[in-house]
Amino acid sequence: MKKLSFFFIWCFLFTSSFAQKRAPVFTNAMQVEMRNKVKQAVTHAWQGYKKYAWGFDDLQPLTKTGKNWYTSSMLMTPVDAFDTFILLGLKEEAKEAKNIILQKLDFNIDQDVQVFEITIRLLAGLLTAYELDGNKKFLNIADDLGKRLMPCFNTPTGMPYRFVNLVTGKVRDSANNPAEIGTLMMEFGKLSKLTGNKTYYRAAKKAMMAVYNKRSKIDLVGEMIDVNTGQWISTQSHISGYIDSYYEYLYKSWKLFGDKDFKNAWDVSVAAIKTHLISKQNNGWFCTHVDMNTGKETSSTYGALDAFIAGLFAYSGDIKTAREMQRANYYMWTKFNIEPEEYNFKTDSILSAYYVLRPENLESCFYLYRLTKDQQYLFMAKRMVDDILTHCRTDAGFASLKNVITLEKANSMHSFLFAETFKYAYLIFAPDNVVDLNKYVFSTEAHPFKIIK
Repeated sequence: MKKLSFFFIWCFLFTSSFAQKRAPVFTNAMQVEMRNKVKQAVTHAWQGYKKYAWGFDDLQPLTKTGKNWYTSSMLMTPVDAFDTFILLGLKEEAKEAKNIILQKLDFNIDQDVQVFEITIRLLAGLLTAYELDGNKKFLNIADDLGKRLMPCFNTPTGMPYRFVNLVTGKVRDSANNPAEIGTLMMEFGKLSKLTGNKTYYRAAKKAMMAVYNKRSKIDLVGEMIDVNTGQWISTQSHISGYIDSYYEYLYKSWKLFGDKDFKNAWDVSVAAIKTHLISKQNNGWFCTHVDMNTGKETSSTYGALDAFIAGLFAYSGDIKTAREMQRANYYMWTKFNIEPEEYNFKTDSILSAYYVLRPENLESCFYLYRLTKDQQYLFMAKRMVDDILTHCRTDAGFASLKNVITLEKANSMHSFLFAETFKYAYLIFAPDNVVDLNKYVFSTEAHPFKIIK
């Protein structure tokens, strides 16, 4: 009887373990392989930039030519790429980028520039270069740039104009958006901390809090505001472009500086996002578009830029929401060959089919894996990285896609491919101590800033 009982118990345990599908394991060897793949991709893209676009802002990978944003190069690619080279241990590439930055970068250019893009790519890149490398020339160049950008804040509300001339200080475009207004805080705040000049921090904080103070009765912000009058021009509310990194910087500025005003604003804002913007669907939780005053849905649009939100929720401690939103992000990626720029999650259809090598989906995988150690996010990231390397590679570098269905390439390789996409693609498979999230906060362009204690 005892033998028979033992036999039945053994059969039960065997069949139960067989029936329960064991989760696949992402081994250390697989992580090393992925890191090497990414490093090879980075060196390939950098070699193409050096060969065909040296000294220009960006490489055009199909025509194998260089392209500048304005009349003169601001070395977007070397500045954006430098700290990625350091983190990946690419010493020769880091040396090449450092040399051209310190020898050639000059902001004495009589040109109107977009404050937001110049700040997140160049000011942030220079500040991180200084913190990681220690050469004070990086900080001096950053300080010069900061001074040239400061006239943008000269408005009745403190919210900045979109464009400023780097020589004359002349400003234009008073119709601005929360993302471009708020996504200056980490960079200008860090510049204050490193130079001792408090005016940078004060101006950026005043601008960010001015947006927050213009929120609606249900605690949402719109997508376009007049920086002179403080009146909303568009009352559309969402977490897409025009608003996205405003929310990101509320939380990250709190993490970086310990300023409780940002934490309070984040707490209010995230509650409104969860109440009015999250749409729970069978394929995951998406964020929708609503009217900022009523909360009434206006469009079920989501996209590549929106994918950052899962990582932000994870970083802020809400893992449950982050998991559901990343499930939606990954569905959006795998439904097509690669995620589209814009997608209607209710009709399950593409609105804008292009892909410009964006990092946000990988970024969310990075945060979720770091904070949960759930290996499903390694497998997600592997799929995304492999798709990018397979479908976007060219002889000269990597190209954006005109259409994620046809996979037709476009003649564009933005500097954020180095600064963000490849950085997150590497770090998710790297040991945690390569960038310790207890010591650094990533800017929206993925430049790591040392936390101010």
